[in-house]
Amino acid sequence: MDHVIFLLLRRLRTPLIVLIITYAISILGFVLIPGQDDQGQPWRMDFFHAFYFVSFMGSTIGFGEIPYPFTDAQRMWTIVTIYGTVISWLYGIGASLSLIQDPAFRSEVTASRFRRAVRGITDPFYLVCGYGDTGSFLVKALADAGIRSVVVDLDVNRINALHLEDFGLNVPGLCADAADPEVLSTAGLGSQYCAGVAALTDKDHVNLLVAIACTLLGKDLRTIARAQTKEGGDNIASLGDVHVINPFVTFADRLAMALHSPGMYVLYEWLTGVPHERLREPMFPPKGTWILCGYGRFGKAVYRRLSMEGIHVQVIEADFPRTLPPEGSVQGIGTDSQTLCQAGIENAVGIVAGTDNDGNNLSIIITAQALKPKLFTVARQVQRTNNRLFQSAKLDLVMQRGSVIAHKVFALITTPLLSEFLEHAESQSNDWANQLVSRIGGVIEDEAPQTWTLSITPQSTPAVYQRLSSGETVRLVDLTRNPRSHEQYLPCVALLLNRRDKDILVPEGTASLAPGDRILFCGRSVAAREMQWTIGNADVLNYACTGEEHPSSMLGRLLRSRAEARETHSG
Repeated sequence: MDHVIFLLLRRLRTPLIVLIITYAISILGFVLIPGQDDQGQPWRMDFFHAFYFVSFMGSTIGFGEIPYPFTDAQRMWTIVTIYGTVISWLYGIGASLSLIQDPAFRSEVTASRFRRAVRGITDPFYLVCGYGDTGSFLVKALADAGIRSVVVDLDVNRINALHLEDFGLNVPGLCADAADPEVLSTAGLGSQYCAGVAALTDKDHVNLLVAIACTLLGKDLRTIARAQTKEGGDNIASLGDVHVINPFVTFADRLAMALHSPGMYVLYEWLTGVPHERLREPMFPPKGTWILCGYGRFGKAVYRRLSMEGIHVQVIEADFPRTLPPEGSVQGIGTDSQTLCQAGIENAVGIVAGTDNDGNNLSIIITAQALKPKLFTVARQVQRTNNRLFQSAKLDLVMQRGSVIAHKVFALITTPLLSEFLEHAESQSNDWANQLVSRIGGVIEDEAPQTWTLSITPQSTPAVYQRLSSGETVRLVDLTRNPRSHEQYLPCVALLLNRRDKDILVPEGTASLAPGDRILFCGRSVAAREMQWTIGNADVLNYACTGEEHPSSMLGRLLRSRAEARETHSG
């Protein structure tokens, strides 16, 4: 705000000086020019009456001559001061309007409003650098989960779109370059409430600079960065504690997972879903020959992962000198039947349309389906605005870069322990994944399950920590009991128990808890809310552990003692 006031005073300095001098001369003239009272005696205005008269005269209100009718000399001076003050006001108002329309001033006012909004946040928030498809998807998911965020983007149209959104939470946004450390500092990088940073711009060098700023200025903040290329990802990863996400590699890994472990694919999709997202149906990609159209960054990632799975991939690529496709590739785009037939569409079981053009990708799929209707179809979607077209194409799998990154970032931000669980889960069998998916499906409805972590500490779970400190036992199953009915259980599943760097996958309900344990749960959101009651109230926890009610209020204890006395007397 100091910058705004400084700009105002600097730009309006001359109009203010002109206005003050004009008023001073006008007031002095009325004090010096003699007048007459109602008795015809000489009379002079004092400074108060002169200031009062010039004030309403200069604003063109015009209350009349006070306190006595003016002489000709006073009226002549009044005419002079009317024109002088009105012209001064017009000059000042014109300068003010010019200042308001000045881009630099408006930018400073916006930045000042943004700084106040960031300073006013007293809850943990995440700084999101880049508000494209990925950033907008992530901010919406965080808001649905009740998590605050602050946005920085260089595109003014994206920031305007942010301000038009109704997230239910105030999401401050600033149009600025996230590569500037001063901008990051203004956006709350050094705030005690900043919980982490997501660098999601479409430029690797900007994401690198954001990651460097977080490493040097962020004080152990959780940092997640997007990488467009392998070289850019390796550069960012060299900083150390930065989680790098390459959307093409991530999607290729998911596709390979669906090929060799469909159950694990479903588990991964469910657990990394965002709030209120519909459950993904199981997917079973066939094994055989696949056709890959486009051998750019996305195509290379898919080709490498499918080849690792032992899948024969026939590549169709238009620009051989630039992309250097593998030997035996067919030159073309894949939108015409001749190219697809040359690639062996009649013997293929699946096709991946992976060019960087949505129109070409949809055309490839339509042409391929006309030649062979039962193909497993995968297409890359570049523009989020084409959602309706890709939905109408009834594809088996769509690669939308923003969605792939946002899902993974959301999971890392909201439940850090989830990434550890997924790393352990990938080494398990498909049957193990199918059994776990079946258990999770039994407690959720048609929306993706919510994941949350409980840490057995005095701050996070006071009732549990106190009971364990007193030497009593708390089992994992006790946390999952319904706090209103001891015989019923909350709709949730324990996925991971972390104890002193030792991880136990899908722990048994009989497992005893210890101080410092971290437990990863998934299930319906109502289970997470009800569980907060159990872990925070000693009487509720005691009821969950023993099935016996012990009222904590004086009235409750009195009523209970009377009831017990009546039972004893009747017995």
